[in-house]
Formats: sequence, structure tokens, C-alpha cells
Amino acid sequence: MTFDAIYHHVVLVLQASILVVAALFPIVNPIGSAAVYLAMVENIDLELQRKLVYRITMYSFFLLFISMLFGGKILSFFGISLYSVQIAGGFIVAANGWNLLTKSEPKDRTATPSPEEVLGKAFYPYTLPVTVGPGSISVAVALGAHLPNQLHEPSFVSPDLLAASILGTLVMCLTIYICFRWARSAATMLGKSGTTVLMRLSSFIVFCIGVQILASGIRSYIQSMH
Repeated sequence: MTFDAIYHHVVLVLQASILVVAALFPIVNPIGSAAVYLAMVENIDLELQRKLVYRITMYSFFLLFISMLFGGKILSFFGISLYSVQIAGGFIVAANGWNLLTKSEPKDRTATPSPEEVLGKAFYPYTLPVTVGPGSISVAVALGAHLPNQLHEPSFVSPDLLAASILGTLVMCLTIYICFRWARSAATMLGKSGTTVLMRLSSFIVFCIGVQILASGIRSYIQSMH
């Protein structure tokens, strides 16, 4: 393979990786998710939080990557359209955002959960739906359907496409790790009032994202009827 061909492949992979990050970042919203996560782990010590964040990051990677790799095939097997996922996912994301936006401040709790209890909840609810929700999964499924066209590849399992999806997902999950890992330090800098404002603002953004996903799904459904 010539240098020009290698350069062309590298550029395509980087472009597709950037597309993955750009598409996932607004809906995953790691900064806002970190604020929600922080409110859920107030009574957990730092060492256990580090283990929890590591698991959340790993689960997020596999959930996003598997959604890109097999999401479309799973939907086809069950006869589910992408706009159905968008409508259902958008509704759930909007409902979660509304619940977070309107819930009252939690009361101080003295009970400290055990490490097994905390780590047992790493996938649900910390990863799904707090970090990677239905909206993120629907975007990942859409990426898996459109990336082959972006790289002019016949299928998702081509080396360039796999490299782009893995690289983009790794960057996304690295961002999640950084935001979650240092969420408490950021909260200390912001103070209680600043953290509360960030929490409410993040919840409102989550609600708006859910409405947008829901509207996109409805629009796609209407277009499919013509």
C-alpha cells in the first residue's frame, strides 16, 4: 500500500472518529451527567467512587460500541424501526430530565451503602440511563447505520470503520471518565449553590435533548408515510 493510500485511510478514520464524538457528545452530555452522578454518590467514599467511575466508563464503552455494531441488526430482527427507538428514547430521556428538574433537594442520609451494593449498581442506574441513556443508544444505532456510507465501506465490520468507531467511542468514554472522576473536585470549587444550579441546568438540557429526539423520531415517522 502506498503512502498516499495510507494517508487517505488515516484521514477517513479520523474524520469518522470526529463524527462519532460530535454526534455522541451533546446527547451523552458528560458534564451534565457528572452533576447528576455526583448527587447520587454523596455518601460514597472517594476510593469506592474511583472504582465505580472505572466500571461506568467500561460499561459505557461497551454499550455504545455494541449499539453501533449490532444495534441496527437487533432492531431489524425484532422489526423495530429507528424512528421508533427515537420516539421511545426521546420520551424516556425527556421524562428523566423532567424528574431531575422538578425533584426536591435530597435529605441528608447517614447510612452508607456497602461497596458490593454500590458496584452492583454500576450498570443500572449509573451507566444506563444516567450516563448512556436511550437517546445515546439511538444515536449510536444511527451512527452504525450511516458510518459505512461515510467511509464508503460495504459493512460496519471493515477495518477502517471498526477503527473509527473504537477510537471515537474511546475518546467519548475518556471524557466521561474525566468528568466523573473529578466531579467532586469541581463541586467543591462551585460550592453547594453552584452545584445545584449546574444540576438544574443539566436536567433542563437533558429534558430539551429528549424533546428534540422525540420530535426527530416523529418527523421521521411522518416522512416514512409519504
